[in-house]
Formats: sequence, C-alpha cells, structure tokens
Amino acid sequence: MEHLVPQPRNAGQARRLWCSLPPEIARRFRPHADPVARRILEEIQRAVPEYAKPLEGEFGKVIVLAIERAVVSCIDAVEERESTQDDWPKMFVEVGKRVYHDGGSLNSLQAAYRAGGRAAWRYVAQFGQVHRLPAAILCVGAEAIFAYVDEISSCSVQGYTLAQARATGTLERRRRRLLELLLATPASAPATVATTAKAAKWEIPEWVTVVVLEPRDEQHPPAAPQLPDDVLLDLEGSEPCLLTPDPDRDLPGLEGRLPGWRAAVGPRVRPAEAATSRRWARSTLDLVRSGLVEDRAVTRTADHLSTLWLLLDRFLLDRLSDKVLAPFASLTVKQQIRLAETLLSWLEHNGSTPDIAQALGIHPQTVRYRVGQLTGLFGDRLADPLQRLEMQMALRAHQLLGTRPPEESSDDEP
Repeated sequence: MEHLVPQPRNAGQARRLWCSLPPEIARRFRPHADPVARRILEEIQRAVPEYAKPLEGEFGKVIVLAIERAVVSCIDAVEERESTQDDWPKMFVEVGKRVYHDGGSLNSLQAAYRAGGRAAWRYVAQFGQVHRLPAAILCVGAEAIFAYVDEISSCSVQGYTLAQARATGTLERRRRRLLELLLATPASAPATVATTAKAAKWEIPEWVTVVVLEPRDEQHPPAAPQLPDDVLLDLEGSEPCLLTPDPDRDLPGLEGRLPGWRAAVGPRVRPAEAATSRRWARSTLDLVRSGLVEDRAVTRTADHLSTLWLLLDRFLLDRLSDKVLAPFASLTVKQQIRLAETLLSWLEHNGSTPDIAQALGIHPQTVRYRVGQLTGLFGDRLADPLQRLEMQMALRAHQLLGTRPPEESSDDEP
C-alpha cells in the first residue's frame, strides 16, 4: 500500500553511525544548524541549474523545510533524541512526489542531494578543525553524512516514482518508462531503475538483450509483435526496439513474430549496459542498410563482430592503410587495384598459388608474376606476422567499404 513507506536500502546505517559519535559533539554543533542549512541550500542552488532560482511557493517551502529537518535530524541522532526520527522517511518520500508534480527532474533532485552532502561535509570538516576533533570522529561523521544522503535520496526516488506511476496510470506506460531508463545514456541511477522496475512489476534479470526494429514500409506501420509479458517494447518512439531478459527463449523464431519489421539483435549484456547493446544493434542495422550485410528479417550482431570492428573508426582505418599499404603509393590506380586484390587473396590463402588463381579467376603464372611484384614492393614486411595481419585488416575493410574503384583489364602482364 502507498501509505506504507518502504524503507531505503541499508536503512538505519546513518543513524547507527550518528549514535556512535560522542553526544557532546551534537551539543556543540547544534548552534550551527541554521548556518549549515543555509550553506547546503546555497551549494544546491549553485551546483544544480534547476534549483538556481528563487525557491517560491509550496515547492520552495518543502525544499527549505527538508534541508532544515535533515540537519536537525542528524544532530538529534547523535544525542539519540527521537523527536524528529520517526517521520523523516515519509517526509522525503513526499519531497520526491512534490518534485514530480512540479515537473522537476529526478536527476536534478539526486544531484541536489549529492551537492548538499558535499556542502554539509565541508562545513563539518571546518568545524572539526576549529574544535580539533580527532580524525577518527571526522571519518565517522563523513560516512554518516553520505549514508544519510543515500537514505533520504532513496526515499525521494521512491516518492517520485510512486507519483509518476500513479500519473501514468497503466502498466504499459510504466514499462516504457523503465525501458527508457535502461537505455539512457549516461546510465540511470540503479535506485531509480530498481524503483521503476518495481512499479512496472518487472523483475530485473541478470542479463538482457536489445533488439532494434525498423519498419520495412514506413507508409504502412506493421503490427506489434506478440511477445512474452516480460519483454519491454517501444514501437512508438523514434527508434523502435525491444528488450528481452531471455534471448534463448525469444530469439529463435523471432522472424515469424516480426512480419513487416527489420530487426538487428544486439549483444547480451548486464542491464546497466543495455544502451551498449542497443548501440551495437544500431550499428549492425547500419551495415544492413548500406548493403554490407545481407538484408534478413533478423540480423545478429554476433555474426558480424569482425566487420563492425574493422569499420568502427574510419580515421584509424585510413591511418592504418597509410602505414601498411604505403608501397602502393607509387603505383597507378590500375596497378593498385590488381595488386591490392592479389595481396588480400595471398594473405587469405596463405600464399597458395592454385587457390589464389582460382579465387581471382586468373592463371597461376599471373599469380606468380603479381606476387613477385608484391615481394619487390613490400620485401621483408610480408614475412612479419603483425604487418601481415595489419595489411589483411586494412585491405578487408576497404573491400567492405567499396572504396576501391572497379577492377579494369590490362594487357601489361602475362
């Protein structure tokens, strides 16, 4: 039930740390409650653009009150007072709800908590130096501050997500929001994902796989595929995709469930790296669009890893080509084409003249003539395993890209 406020992860850790400090410290620090609260508010407004404005109305009152109550709550905990300890989780849940209803960003709210924690620690550290507190006590104080920030931030995440879930109103929208969080770059906070997954009734798996989708006919959008309930799906965004926690179950036979769609399957990753899976699925789909990979209903990234790797960075490919294929620079375009093709075949067939002749459709004597030319150009480099590998990589990448002009016939060789 919503009125039962869930306890944050590691709930009570901050209080245990505060209670381990000498009560005398609280009595000496209590006059500093208002100054440190002001310092926290100033730092939040300085560090978080969304809060760099006058805090007016109900929202402003809630934020100011929350900061003041947080400071007093920590001081009370050192003296083991109970007056303000019972309801602070509920209060910070309400802060999260208020931020959502006022159109605030959850990322900004969490950034505000972090900024406030840093400001509080700087103030406490200065206080400790003035009063010559032992380093061990200051270390416990620092740990307590950041544990408390974690706890109240977690409560506000819960409040924000509860308000968001109630506003969206449907499980489908909650799951679409969860998919957005999982695919966000940079990665969303784990607490945010966990809370959203709970609201969406989706158990976070150990592994996930992202499948990027593209309609084959944009004039007639295909129907939504029939998939298990735990598959997260978004067909309405600018980049339709799905995320499956069980690719072994869902990917076999996927072609039959995707009529009208072109799909690219990304690598299996941890949930926190779902955006990486989508990125490589996109790259694989780019290979299909460019004609470098056969256009099938479903294309798997795992089947094209070497191609993706070779074409990952055109700048580095050009630099590698300049380095390892430099001997071709003095040749005519026709000679470059013939000898580049022969060199790649020679590397791929381990120098076997009959195999090269068959692959290129030329006479073995022509192969031997060209290999002689290559030996004259490259010399000992052809015997160096690393340089041979680099040559093969560069030649294969250019072959994939089609950056060489078509081969033309010539009569200047046997």
